[in-house]
Amino acid sequence: MSRPLPVRLPALVVALAAVLTLAGCKKEEAADKAAEAVRPVKTLLVTAGDETRTIRYSGSVRARVETALGFRVPGKIVERRVDIGARVEPGRVLARLDPTDLELALKSAEANVAAARSRLKVAEDGRTRARTLNTKGFVADANLDRAQLEADQAVAALDAAISTRDQAANQMAYADLLADAEGIVTDIRADVGQVVAAGTPVAVLARDGEKEVAIAAPEQDVVHFAKDQTVDVRFWADADLRLPGRVREIAGSADPASRTYAIRITLPADPRVRLGMTATVEAHVPVAAGSVVVPLSALAEAAGRPRVWVVDTATATVEPRGVTLGRVTPEGVRIVDGLKPGERVVTAGVQFLTPGKKVALPAETAAAPAPKP
Repeated sequence: MSRPLPVRLPALVVALAAVLTLAGCKKEEAADKAAEAVRPVKTLLVTAGDETRTIRYSGSVRARVETALGFRVPGKIVERRVDIGARVEPGRVLARLDPTDLELALKSAEANVAAARSRLKVAEDGRTRARTLNTKGFVADANLDRAQLEADQAVAALDAAISTRDQAANQMAYADLLADAEGIVTDIRADVGQVVAAGTPVAVLARDGEKEVAIAAPEQDVVHFAKDQTVDVRFWADADLRLPGRVREIAGSADPASRTYAIRITLPADPRVRLGMTATVEAHVPVAAGSVVVPLSALAEAAGRPRVWVVDTATATVEPRGVTLGRVTPEGVRIVDGLKPGERVVTAGVQFLTPGKKVALPAETAAAPAPKP
């Protein structure tokens, strides 16, 4: 009689449990994949950028004519009569030099003039005597010629002495530094006790008249400025003050240190504008035609090239598209090529997208008609 085979129930139960667990895991993975298949995203309807953009540069208000005044003779400053901010009129004394050496030079020149006059008197008397004696035959013609030459030399020496004296007198006057126009003293560069050479700047005078704004523009923007161009000028000290400016001067070469170009902008007469005020110059310049603007968050990268994800609202899927970037604007970045106004792009979650992936769109977006090509 044969014995029945033993039944291994525990092993069977374990195997069955493993199968059920594996099946449950697969169902959960399938459910997860189904849940991940449709990802909600934020989108934006692409709009056309402005036809112009605004460039802004800060500067300061300055007088059109600013003169650095200095003595025309060397010497030691013994007096300064103005301070920064003083209003002066033509002829006002700004500073003075020690006149001692200049007075001595003038006295010496005057003495030379007196001596030259005496020599001229002697030479003229000698010429007169020689002419008289020559007429009577007592003096040769050569002696008369010599007397005439000495008289002519004496006249020239007197003229030279008078010129030297007048020059010394002028230098005495140059000991006073005078304002040559009406204006405001904006800077003092030398003070009492300092020995200065001729021409050393002592005071800077901003002449009354036209005021200007001085700015510095980099080489990529200087091409957008032209002589007599009209720009807007605003002032930090007065938010309500806005004036039209006119470009008067553009530097022909860049500053060797900053590599920027100096630009002078003339302002209309306005009593509210004061020298030294901070001003902002605004100019509107054209941009590339047909360009659109998207936020920075819409940009992705593939193989080192920028791209965006374009949404097909009819199928709720996304596809990548390479784009060419332009300038950065306050609204985002300008797309020069690759997008058209009216298309919709993903602005959040671009790093999780793949070509053809389904996305969940807001109800109003899904219902919107697809843009016409």
